[in-house]
Amino acid sequence: MNLLLAVVLAAFRWTDQPGGKLELTENGKPVLVFNHGLQLKEGVKEQYRRADYFHPIHDLDGVVITDDFPKDHYHHRGLFWAWPEVTVGGQKYDPWGCVGMQQRLKRWIARETKPDCAVLEVENGWFIGDRSAVRETVRATIYRAQANSRVMDVAVTLEAENEPVSLRGRSDGKKGYGGFTLRLAPRRDASISLPTGRIEKDAVQVSAPWADYSAKFGSGDTVSGVAIFDHPKNPNHPTTWLLRYYGVLNPTWPALETAVLDPGKPVTLRYRLLIHRGDATAARVAEACSVWMQSDSSR
Repeated sequence: MNLLLAVVLAAFRWTDQPGGKLELTENGKPVLVFNHGLQLKEGVKEQYRRADYFHPIHDLDGVVITDDFPKDHYHHRGLFWAWPEVTVGGQKYDPWGCVGMQQRLKRWIARETKPDCAVLEVENGWFIGDRSAVRETVRATIYRAQANSRVMDVAVTLEAENEPVSLRGRSDGKKGYGGFTLRLAPRRDASISLPTGRIEKDAVQVSAPWADYSAKFGSGDTVSGVAIFDHPKNPNHPTTWLLRYYGVLNPTWPALETAVLDPGKPVTLRYRLLIHRGDATAARVAEACSVWMQSDSSR
């Protein structure tokens, strides 16, 4: 093996950390952490103990761009996927708010590093006590950083285990939030953008194939951001969104409708994250989304 190939193969590394955390680094620099063990911040109620999410996620300069246990919403947790209205056997649960149902690791499927990417795949369960109602498989592919961006693809597959399970976004106030959600870290000079341009205020149930959140994170003055692209084969593409300037990007499936998971009939949701330098315009987010949607990886 020549030296150059050895360096390429060693670019990514998965490392187990204490407390049920799996860290990914690239060339020794932090990329993200997957929290597979149950996490609870000191001083926060036991109710909010949770697992199955990515935090921290770092930008290209190593600055943390996600938040966990924010005081305004203790249940928010980095990059996560959960629904506020889940009904099993006539009983309603709220794993989004960490009430009555808990996502927990069942088994590891893949933990790989390749020349161009790192791959993590796990099987989790949505537990009511000791009983799992939904089998959840998560596959994340994190690609090598380019000069000004990094791509991360996430696929979440859901299947009811023993009886039908219904999902719905938050119906109170017709907000419809729930599902794949990114909670951003404290920031300054934030901007949220859609294909139509920058929005001046929060948006609820607006439809678009992508949304971007850019800001100055940490103590520096450098702008970085992250966009989420909705896969063209997702059930409600182009998705509706909940967009909050306090730090939330959420493509809302099934929003205000009800989706039913049946045993033997898995449903897969796919999203692409583009972590980038600069704002959405400087990072050419619209062009990146268009190219991806026309590529083989989105078919």
